[in-house]
Amino acid sequence: MKKQSITLLLTLLCMVSAMPVYAAKAKAQAPKQKFAGYLFTYFEGGGDPNQQEQLRFAVSEDAQNWYALNGNRPVIASDSISQSGGIRDPHILRGEDGCYYIVATDMHTFDPKQGWGSNPGIVLLKSKDLVNWTHAKIVLAKDYAKNFGDAYWVWAPQTIYDQKAKKYMIYFTLQRSDRKTLITYYAYANRDFTGFESEPKVLFSAKYGSIDNDIIYKDGIYHLFYKGNTKDANGREVQNGIQQATSKKLLGTWKEDFKYLDAYANSRTAVEGSGVFKLNDREEYVLMYDLYGSGRYEYQTSKDLYTFTEKPQSFRKDFFPRHGTICSVTADELERLQQKWGYVLSHQFESKGNPIIRDKHTADPAVLVENDTLWLFAGHDMEGNQRGYVMRDWLLYSTTDMKHWTEHPSPLRIEDFKWATSRQAYAGHVAKGKDGKYSWYVSTNWCGIGVAVSDKITGPYKDALGKPLLTNADCFNSSHSWACIDPAILIDDDGTPYIIWGNRECYYAKLKDNMIEIDGEVHRIEVPNFTEAPWMHKYQGKYYLTYASEWPEKIAYAVSDNIGGPYQPMGIISEIAGNSNTTHPAIVQFRDQWLFFSHNGGLPDGTSYSRSVIAEPMHYDADGRILPIPPTAEGVKEIKK
Repeated sequence: MKKQSITLLLTLLCMVSAMPVYAAKAKAQAPKQKFAGYLFTYFEGGGDPNQQEQLRFAVSEDAQNWYALNGNRPVIASDSISQSGGIRDPHILRGEDGCYYIVATDMHTFDPKQGWGSNPGIVLLKSKDLVNWTHAKIVLAKDYAKNFGDAYWVWAPQTIYDQKAKKYMIYFTLQRSDRKTLITYYAYANRDFTGFESEPKVLFSAKYGSIDNDIIYKDGIYHLFYKGNTKDANGREVQNGIQQATSKKLLGTWKEDFKYLDAYANSRTAVEGSGVFKLNDREEYVLMYDLYGSGRYEYQTSKDLYTFTEKPQSFRKDFFPRHGTICSVTADELERLQQKWGYVLSHQFESKGNPIIRDKHTADPAVLVENDTLWLFAGHDMEGNQRGYVMRDWLLYSTTDMKHWTEHPSPLRIEDFKWATSRQAYAGHVAKGKDGKYSWYVSTNWCGIGVAVSDKITGPYKDALGKPLLTNADCFNSSHSWACIDPAILIDDDGTPYIIWGNRECYYAKLKDNMIEIDGEVHRIEVPNFTEAPWMHKYQGKYYLTYASEWPEKIAYAVSDNIGGPYQPMGIISEIAGNSNTTHPAIVQFRDQWLFFSHNGGLPDGTSYSRSVIAEPMHYDADGRILPIPPTAEGVKEIKK
């Protein structure tokens, strides 16, 4: 059998931490871990076909809201670990020995030379820290040629720890070259998890065959979930879906109940890739499955693994998983994963000046002060060195002193607006209504301005209308397709909410108290050299309209006694942003200090399309004029209570 070299140090660490893989006698179990979240291993169902069949990770704190690590790029390249150049159906297991184990189907269906043809291989991965992985391959037809030389498909392998044998058991579906049966085989892994200890044996032979087997143990019973089917007397399949078999022993005998558990078994919607995991905070289990024909991923729950909720639910996610699995992780493990592949969950950091955020590209700031906290809402340029706008979600940060910050999980994504076919998450603004709810107004390029609402400032936010609040039809003096962008909100002193927006032409309208409807007519604000990005604030009873002016953009402002004008132009307060053609103002008073936010291309890989939010102190003179705001690296100093 051919094996990849294994790092000796990693192997030794895994062997000495907690219980060995092979133990003569059972030792006392390690203290129960306190889990803080979940890790989802999967391969992708969208994007570049050559990148789909590769290992990816996502994390969650609640098993419902999921965030892809590494920008939904592979965490390990398949061509470095597999024979085919692709992997599918990754299964992750937290080992009894302190290590982590992944097995996956060695298959590359998008390779025209391979397709859905023979894939008699399994990829094995092992790690001590979830970040650094060693790997090996099994090619069943070659490694066990005598009895498995006709292996055609070796599908969806999984690993479970056999408490009785004190070994790790790998099980998988096998179809031979005659293409007549789908039988589940098993074999114990060798000591270093680089191959099988001996030739595989039959574990489970369902009456009509099974694929995508997943075993979980509860209260003395092993539950084997799988995709099964029912056939008529002529051997024609008449139904398929998720079924289960049970046994008091891991090696069987298994009893099929022939019942279908998924909500789609009686429909024409096909499901596969079932995976079951226990929730961290309660005695409840999640049965998830891949609706591969429609690209959806849904789940049902159970407290006993026999009866499941009837109505399926959907994960909230920023990726499109195919047949994956989930394991619980600790807070330290979540931190380690994000240190390696980027923060997507809540975490704290210290600002080092400008730019404020340095691990992501942020743009189009909007700010809201509530009590002693400043909340920063930002657009998200997905990559460095971009040559065009690629923005798929919005980001949220908070601070109480402008030095110590918390990043919160992204509460809003462009996919949350089904009507936004542009798929572009442009500038937005959040405001709190009289009912205590938070409304997030977003622009989507030519699709219009939408609004999403949440009871909590941290979200998640949901589309309030199912359609745009404003479109190009409301921009009566504009003829270009991107006129309806860059919403900003002003809550006037009497509590009246207004929305201001526009590109080339600036518009405003009154909002109803529910914050999701326009109240009356749309009006235009006349100011010279208006480009985009309006921001409205009040100072000493006057309306200050700040906006991006000319091209490349500078920040200008104008002042009026009335929101509709006329406005007196007051000039430029911020010159062209460094390394960025655009800029975007946001102004707020925080702890008796006025602050000015904007963006530039200030990170090493920054561009006009890979921007970064900055902040500077802002001051007025005795006549209420805003003093010029030169860019600095220091930015805003710590504001103490």
